[in-house]
This record gives sequence, C-alpha cells and structure tokens, in this order.
Amino acid sequence: MRVLFVCSGNICRSPLGAQVLTARLGRDAPAFTVESAGTIAQDGAAMDAAAAAQSRRLGGSPDAHRSRYLTPEIAGGADLVLTAERAHRAAVASLAPRATKRAFTIREFARVLDELEPADLDGVASVSDLVERVARLRGSASMRGVRAPGVRPGEDDVDDPYRRSEATHARVADEIAAAVATIADALRAVR
Repeated sequence: MRVLFVCSGNICRSPLGAQVLTARLGRDAPAFTVESAGTIAQDGAAMDAAAAAQSRRLGGSPDAHRSRYLTPEIAGGADLVLTAERAHRAAVASLAPRATKRAFTIREFARVLDELEPADLDGVASVSDLVERVARLRGSASMRGVRAPGVRPGEDDVDDPYRRSEATHARVADEIAAAVATIADALRAVR
C-alpha cells in the first residue's frame, strides 16, 4: 500500500504528514510505503527547520527527508494520495487522471472517515476498499471536486506555513496530526 502526501515545495506540509503517519502507524508501518512529493519542489532540499521541529514534536523523523518533484509516475503509483490543498489534488488529477479517485485533501479524507457510520464500512476488507468507499461516499454527498454541503471553500485545505511564524507552524502541524490520527486508525483497522 503506497500512501503519497503532496504539497507545494515538499519541505513542510507533505513530509510532515508522511512522517507523522508513519509514526502513528507504529508497528503496522512496514505494511505501508509512505512518501511525499511537491508540485513545485526542488529535488533534494532538506525539510524546512520549523516544519522539521514540528515533525519531531509529533513523533516524526525528518532528518533523512529530501524533497522531490511530483511526476505522473509518482502520482499514478500511489494507492492513496493525500494533498495539503485542493489545488494540489487538481495537480495530481492533471498529472495522473486515473489517480483522481484516490486523491483527497488530508482534511477531506479524515472528515469523511469521521462522518462514516459503521454500516458504511460493510464489506470493506482492505485499504483499497476503504479508499474506494470514501471516494464513493464523498461523491454521494456532492459532485466530485465540489465541496460537501456545510463545508466552506478552503475548509479542507491546510495553510502553507513556509516562512511564517512558529505559532503558524504549530497550528498547521496540529491540524495535519489530527487528520492523520483519524487516517492512521482507519488504515490500521482494515489492513
């Protein structure tokens, strides 16, 4: 199972999400390949120092991270794509149209998981089944790519903390960590 996190530069949000997910998966982490990439990334850059500090605070391991540019192969090879913003999800869809049904913003995927009733998971026996079910349920609430009822435009996006205050980095990291906790629990439950 390949999980891909996507943001812009691949030095703040997406590596933090990948690292926190790996930490949250705990002993189940070896069953997953968790990666990240950026839509405007410069290959080989280290993680932003403020974002790396937040990753460590949340149990992540940022030292080995090197940014990489999102390619059609990277986007198309993921079983689940979690993006920081809707614009990143659109970039994934543009690069790898078949990945569209597996691409969500981080907060959107967690929100739909939180809204599921136990009956919504009947027949879900694998992570692929879970991703498909979340995509179907998201689609039943609204047209694909259009916000769900009651969700304001941008509400499922995660702000870019790059070159912003420590408080902004902490807030963004906490938002990502909260969504990732929900996602990790769901992935472990159907692994």
